[in-house]
Amino acid sequence: MSFSSTDTYIVSNALQLAVDAAVALEKPLLLKGEPGTGKTRLAQELARSMDTELLHWSIKSTTKAQQGLYEYDAVSRLRDSQLGSDKVHDIANYIKPGKLWQAFTAKQRPVLLIDEVDKADIEFPNDLLHELDQMAFHVYETGETVTAQQRPIVIITSNNEKALPDAFLRRCFFHFIEFPDEQTLRQIIEVHYPNIQQQLVTEALDLFVQIRELPRLKKKPSTSELLDWLKLLLLDPPKPGQLREWMSDEQRQSLYGALLKHEEDFPQLRYLRQG
Repeated sequence: MSFSSTDTYIVSNALQLAVDAAVALEKPLLLKGEPGTGKTRLAQELARSMDTELLHWSIKSTTKAQQGLYEYDAVSRLRDSQLGSDKVHDIANYIKPGKLWQAFTAKQRPVLLIDEVDKADIEFPNDLLHELDQMAFHVYETGETVTAQQRPIVIITSNNEKALPDAFLRRCFFHFIEFPDEQTLRQIIEVHYPNIQQQLVTEALDLFVQIRELPRLKKKPSTSELLDWLKLLLLDPPKPGQLREWMSDEQRQSLYGALLKHEEDFPQLRYLRQG
């Protein structure tokens, strides 16, 4: 297979090659990059381009690797036993397949997204090593072994909140999504707003890039936040060549809230160069 840009998602040549390489090597693709650079969206668009199922496993601080395999509901079994239900004689009634189980048994090769793996405990990635290597796991309660009918395409995202174990990294194909250059940003904007005036795009990108370059920002605005800001601008577009003046209006300055997410960052706007 060869993944490329779609009608709703622009992918760089480097990212396209990384997807193809991970698939060819049959290794999970580990994606890092600034929040908002499209890591999660990549898995969604990959599944859509393949016309296959996306299994999205969103990781939290409390997530355990076992939950990706299956969960045994002992409480429900105990309750049914007290009520005299015949269900209790088959323990399989209380086994709930997790996302890996679903991926292993899917009829069509799915895309499995393990999203924000670095949010979990440091041992979480290591706990998945065997299953990702062998594409199989054992269900102790029933004695069965679940083996992948076909190897799913695994996308793993990380925001670098925690370092990942070396043993885990060795088993992945790694790619860092660089922040898009101006040409790519223009392509992304064109996909989302095909009829937007190019003069507005030019002015907005110039101001956006300057904001990202401001010193000591706690969080630089991302691509998704640029798109949000443009959506607001299109509701009441400024006249050509007047975006900076239009945004300097005291009431409209609150629109910078689409780009800046910390109150400490707003005073930095005074350092913007004049157009």
